[in-house]
Amino acid sequence: MSTLDPALGGPVMPTRSALTPLTPDQVRITGGFWGDLQKLAAEEIIDHALGMMERHGWLANFDRAAAGTLTGKATGMWFVDSETYKILEAMAWTLGQHPNDELERKYHALVARVAAAQEPDGYLHTYFGRKGQQPRWSDMELGHELYCFGHLIQAAVARLRTGHDDQLVHVARRVADHVLTEFSGPQARSGICGHAEIEMALAELGRATGEQKYLDMARTFVERHGDQTLTPWQNGTRTYYQDDIRVRDTQVLAGHAVRALYLASGAADVALECDDAELASAVHTQWQNTVAARTYITGGMGSTQIGEAFGEDFQLPADTSYAETCAGVASVMLSWRMLLAHGGAEYAELIERTLLNNVLVSPAEDGRAFFYANTHHLRTAPEAQDDSDALHAGGGSGLRKSWFATSCCPTNIARTLASIHLYIATTRGDALQIHQYADAEFAVPLLGETLKVQMSTAYPQSDRIVLEVTEAPAAEVALELRIPAWAQGTEGLSLTLHGDSLPLRLTDGRAEVRRRFTPGDRLTLTLPREPRLVCPDPRIDAVRGTCAVERGPWVMALEDLDIEPAEGAPPHTGDTPPATVNEVSLDPAIAPSPVGEDSVRIGLQRLSAAPSWPYGQAGTTDPEPLTAVMRPYRTWARRGPTTMRIFLPRVTDTA
Repeated sequence: MSTLDPALGGPVMPTRSALTPLTPDQVRITGGFWGDLQKLAAEEIIDHALGMMERHGWLANFDRAAAGTLTGKATGMWFVDSETYKILEAMAWTLGQHPNDELERKYHALVARVAAAQEPDGYLHTYFGRKGQQPRWSDMELGHELYCFGHLIQAAVARLRTGHDDQLVHVARRVADHVLTEFSGPQARSGICGHAEIEMALAELGRATGEQKYLDMARTFVERHGDQTLTPWQNGTRTYYQDDIRVRDTQVLAGHAVRALYLASGAADVALECDDAELASAVHTQWQNTVAARTYITGGMGSTQIGEAFGEDFQLPADTSYAETCAGVASVMLSWRMLLAHGGAEYAELIERTLLNNVLVSPAEDGRAFFYANTHHLRTAPEAQDDSDALHAGGGSGLRKSWFATSCCPTNIARTLASIHLYIATTRGDALQIHQYADAEFAVPLLGETLKVQMSTAYPQSDRIVLEVTEAPAAEVALELRIPAWAQGTEGLSLTLHGDSLPLRLTDGRAEVRRRFTPGDRLTLTLPREPRLVCPDPRIDAVRGTCAVERGPWVMALEDLDIEPAEGAPPHTGDTPPATVNEVSLDPAIAPSPVGEDSVRIGLQRLSAAPSWPYGQAGTTDPEPLTAVMRPYRTWARRGPTTMRIFLPRVTDTA
């Protein structure tokens, strides 16, 4: 197969935007926090996913289709083909940064199995069209055919963007051309897929190949949403599929959260490429309104298990929160597009919040168990169990599961971590913008020359980020460093060059250092991570009268394992069993204090025993003083089954 040189790029490569994303040859994560996570994805999550898909027969669907022995229902849910494609995408991004002979062999072997199942006209789906199966395109609401095609195309784009025009790309182009034949030809089908995904996949394929026809098809699908061609969902509306209102008339994201975020991402791509200001403005408004009233403190989106959907404004319950991991991934995708299009640091800020507190809570430390949904308050600790051979439902629980009947989240995590280096920096004119902090190397063209920077940090577990220039243009250029909102105006926030303080003037949430750099120039950014109390908007009824604790970019969580008597208080006895998270409130007299690299000590009071009538004057009687260490929400349930909560009642508001 041929190798392409000019096609390098990341998951999103607009031809016009405020900021320009870096390509795989311009950025490399060298280790540290994000390097460890990329290694986890490459060495554990990918292999775990492949093993589970093999064990449960999902990969064998392709073999049976190729052999002509697949009749009747394929193994697994009707959308499991997409999990294979997301793992192929993860492999492609991983190989693009860290070539590996064994992973390359697995990649090509898997591509060959997929390719063998493709039909002569380009169609490729193991669940439809054969004897004993539903006909093709017979279930546009829930069939997920175009959704699966979209993930296949995105995997191929990853391969193109890392410099390879190989068998996977050939298969995906045949699939995409089949879609054009079915949905844009003289006898075109008029529908849309009930699960958005194909829109951004086709837009990106058009960008990667330079072929306008794919972008045109993406635009057609975006514009068809709201035509009300899909049968209403079980609640009697088409909001679930985003088929009730046209995208350009939509003010806030609604319905199934992943679907809504994928569609908005595709619409953002189309708007940029088509220079459609009205559509771009609509998507931007949707992002703003959704962040303002339908997003959890962790960045999680989707507040209800019914339809895995957004609720109404400020409907953000803690103990029944859904906040699906895939919705977190989709939110990052949309925020990255907003960042590229508009440039403001608020988009990068939400990316960081969502990655660290919603996406990364899902995988276990060993990369072989996951949360699907992410509760913010678990009242009862679950029973531990061995689930190594089980297929679980996708709802929330207090235990990470090794695999799910719907395993979109593990594979989404794999492809996100594999490509995370392509989300941390951009360029614009004569400047390099750094949005996320990691151990990384940059080599970017500025003013016809190259700026090389080595970034070193233990952030988010450390306050300090060090940037050393190793090669610089002869002319003056700029480094722009995002200053998180939580750090702005705090004591200890500083930026130095060789130890000498520099002024901190913020533009679009970033501090600019503009000078004629020379090799050896060393910038140090200090972001103080003192613990802070964060109180929710009082319109969020479910957590009114509570506070959360944050430290740096981490949202903290309290687990019952970490609650103990305050210093000097009597120990627990059989008459006073240990408190759970459901019985305590914050002690307002004790300020949160840092513990170690990323934990926080707080003072608590145990609430009074249950009264005969749970409504009365605020306050407690003879409260029991307690203390606890709160840890990053990302790490909860790693030590075993436990109760947990993020938002804690304030003493003055308890009854």
